[in-house]
Amino acid sequence: MGSLLLLGISVSAIFFLLLQQPEQSSSAIILSLKKRHGSSGSSGNQYSSSRPSAGFQGNRSTCSLFLGTWVRDNSYPLYKPADCPGVVEPEFDCQMYGRPDSDYLKYRWQPQNCNLPTFNGAQFLLKMKGKTIMFAGDSLGKNQWESLICLIISSAPSTQTEMRRGLPLSTFRFLDYGITMSFYKAPFLVDIDAVQGKRVLKLDEISGNANAWHDADLLIFNTGHWWSHTGSMQGWDLIQSGNSYYQDMDRFVAMEKALRTWAYWVETHVDRSRTQVLFLSISPTHDNPSDWAASSSSGSKNCYGETEPITGTAYPVSSYTDQLRSVIVEVLHGMHNPAYLLDITLLSSLRKDGHPSVYSGLISGSQRSRPDQSADCSHWCLPGLPDTWNQLLYTLLIY
Repeated sequence: MGSLLLLGISVSAIFFLLLQQPEQSSSAIILSLKKRHGSSGSSGNQYSSSRPSAGFQGNRSTCSLFLGTWVRDNSYPLYKPADCPGVVEPEFDCQMYGRPDSDYLKYRWQPQNCNLPTFNGAQFLLKMKGKTIMFAGDSLGKNQWESLICLIISSAPSTQTEMRRGLPLSTFRFLDYGITMSFYKAPFLVDIDAVQGKRVLKLDEISGNANAWHDADLLIFNTGHWWSHTGSMQGWDLIQSGNSYYQDMDRFVAMEKALRTWAYWVETHVDRSRTQVLFLSISPTHDNPSDWAASSSSGSKNCYGETEPITGTAYPVSSYTDQLRSVIVEVLHGMHNPAYLLDITLLSSLRKDGHPSVYSGLISGSQRSRPDQSADCSHWCLPGLPDTWNQLLYTLLIY
């Protein structure tokens, strides 16, 4: 699988690699998305975007949305946290919490053989009018959810909104458009129940979480990072598979079992003629400079001090991240009607500079003095990389 990650495959191959079907062009994929889910019945534009929408430009038959390079663009970032007050949480607001550099904000994703259209929040609101959007998964899903809210608000600032945070469900509403956009915390997707004081991860059960998802018009799922946690960070006390209980098991096996439970729920409970389902691939971490070797600019033991993306033709995906991604691909392959893979692993692997590091509201002053132990090299600053994930999502939904 590792060698596969280095091939210059097109976006159609990335999406349908798991289907073993003849390769389709990007335009064919986007056309099929539009046919399946239609367009908003609304016409007219209540708000004009501050950034005129650029169309999807390039050779669609050879466009590789998820392969390319990061190029400097001084028109970035696309927004500031002040544009969407109360949305970006302290753990992602790197500038607020003292990050001294800002060049990491100035990079735009340049896919192979095409250009991403400019994100137009007003157009997105019209497209999704009256619909419910649900992000479900771990905090990387929350990272993306908050990014999407800010991208929309920054280009449609006058729309009336309402936000409610909670656990496991947080909800943001665009009241003028009847759009509900939520994040549901479910880091394993499957259920965790308390049984006799123990947290039991139930690999075969998902209804407890899924009850909150089934009415959504657009579902974006993710999981991955929590499957690797051990010790005090581990999310369970026992694992239940069938009628058996385990203190632990092979993490890749456990994740695959859980994803097959999720896939069965999607196949049997989601009306795919109405609801679009996407799956965010694994967001890579940058905890080990040996993954990017000579590209390290800081000499540190993790992402701390990194200020530039990785350049070159190789994507520094760790073997562990590669294996997690492989589990997702294999499960999607087995679905009768697969979820679309938003395959951000490779492009994200180049952004060793994009993490909060020690510049997070969740990291104390004493912890900041020990960046080799406390740097957050898993999540992403906002503004930052998740904005590109959402530009890709926007491209697939609109074009």
